[in-house]
Amino acid sequence: MTTILFENPIFLQHETPEGHPERPDRLRALNLALEHDRFQPLVRRRAEQANEDFVLLAHPEAHLRSVMDVIPEEGINHFEADTYASPASLQAALTGVGGAIAAVDAVFSGEADNVFVAARPPGHHAEKNKAMGFCFFNNAAIAARHAQKAHGAERVAIVDWDVHHGNGTQDIFFDDPSVLFCSTHQMPLYPGTGAKDETGAGNIVNAPLSPETGSDHFREAFRSRVLPRVADFRPDLIVISAGFDAHHRDPLAQIHLQADDFDWATAKLMEIAERSASNRVVSVLEGGYDLQGLAESAATHIFRLMRG
Repeated sequence: MTTILFENPIFLQHETPEGHPERPDRLRALNLALEHDRFQPLVRRRAEQANEDFVLLAHPEAHLRSVMDVIPEEGINHFEADTYASPASLQAALTGVGGAIAAVDAVFSGEADNVFVAARPPGHHAEKNKAMGFCFFNNAAIAARHAQKAHGAERVAIVDWDVHHGNGTQDIFFDDPSVLFCSTHQMPLYPGTGAKDETGAGNIVNAPLSPETGSDHFREAFRSRVLPRVADFRPDLIVISAGFDAHHRDPLAQIHLQADDFDWATAKLMEIAERSASNRVVSVLEGGYDLQGLAESAATHIFRLMRG
């Protein structure tokens, strides 16, 4: 397997208030984990800032302008309760979009079998018209739309295992049967969406998990609800919204997963990608707020992408 990691120092310059869980140290912790010898074969590339037009693949221009209007010249500004912007935040967010676009191009050109985009701010809470939940632009949704527009993908599956429901991705694709969206998440929990009866045009699959559950419940939800639907959909590309805040150490939720659970889920999706999508998997970083839990889980996920 050829795996590419897209990264850029600009992601560290997106600043949030002291004590905020979505902080630059998240990527620093991951980078330390990736110094292990087993990651020497990992191809590391610089993500480049995307043209603003790529944002419009998933968001209206009014949303783009609303984000631009909040970016401060100095200090920190905010969109809503917990979603903040600093002077470099727009550049960081557009570079996250650029990484997602480049990731799609890499797997469709055959340059890579799969790609991990180590970007922040995350994206899966960003709805068509709203920045929220630490997120500005929806990188997973933009990646799916780019695959369709630039590479002729007929079917894209997005699988979101972040502990918080990907309300933004669901909002963007709610009535679009060409994109399958599957989510495992804790419920009840922010943002309050993700019930089983939210099915869109038959393309939305939610598998909510109760608090204080763990590996067995997560894997059963994956086996019974997510994997069969993804396999039957026969996607041309699988996009993973890879949040690692369901790890047992994470302070924002109570789903007690281990790093091995993310390894297992990655392997299962790669099996489907091998059958229907010529191995094409694009994974974008979402949540994960305990530094040790994030580093262990994301490193395990990336190593599984490398190993196949």
